[in-house]
Amino acid sequence: MSSNANVPSLDDPHGGLAPGRAGVPLADASFALVLMHGRGDSPEGLLPLGRAVGAVDGAVIAPRAAGNSWYPQRFLDPVSMNAPWLASALSAVDRAVQSAVTAGIPAERIVLAGFSQGACLTLEYAARTPQRYGGVAALAGALIGDDRAIRHDERSLEGTPVLLACGNADLHIPESHVRDSALSFAALGAVVDMRIYPGVGHTVVADQLDALRAMIDQVRTLAATSAATRGL
Repeated sequence: MSSNANVPSLDDPHGGLAPGRAGVPLADASFALVLMHGRGDSPEGLLPLGRAVGAVDGAVIAPRAAGNSWYPQRFLDPVSMNAPWLASALSAVDRAVQSAVTAGIPAERIVLAGFSQGACLTLEYAARTPQRYGGVAALAGALIGDDRAIRHDERSLEGTPVLLACGNADLHIPESHVRDSALSFAALGAVVDMRIYPGVGHTVVADQLDALRAMIDQVRTLAATSAATRGL
């Protein structure tokens, strides 16, 4: 009998697609890094980023987009124009996060990161599901949608470090939207680190990797401290 478990549906186009994985198994990991790839990329294309920022001793999970794209239109377009793709994409992020939580890794030791379309998706997920994460890193991205009003929620990000790092010569991500996103995340209770790189286009630069590596170091230290406390 054939199975349709891995065949995406029209309502959930990214559902049932296996994520890419690297690092150590979730059952053996003390922290997790969830990586969201950009349009035209794949988990396999982004997983080396986990090694580049030193997450080899954690569980690295990279959700997979159907057709290598999380949503069909630009991130600047009205949210309705990217339905149902966006809702499905947010669910894919949540499945990755919940898989880590189920394995015993609390949200405060989970870092969410993405590039380009994946960066936008990462920010949108964090803004819609605020809690204390280990960190949120958007490498060339901003919040999704044409409504640039400051986001509010009864819940809080509780001091989660949020990196918004983008070049001011990026033809896909307007600097104004990055700055708007910074205001929203501050209002949501994050500790915002906004880095605008003069003359840099739509790419990843070493400073972004250094900042993400610092987030990984922080959650690793938190995990080690938690383990030492349990051993007392």
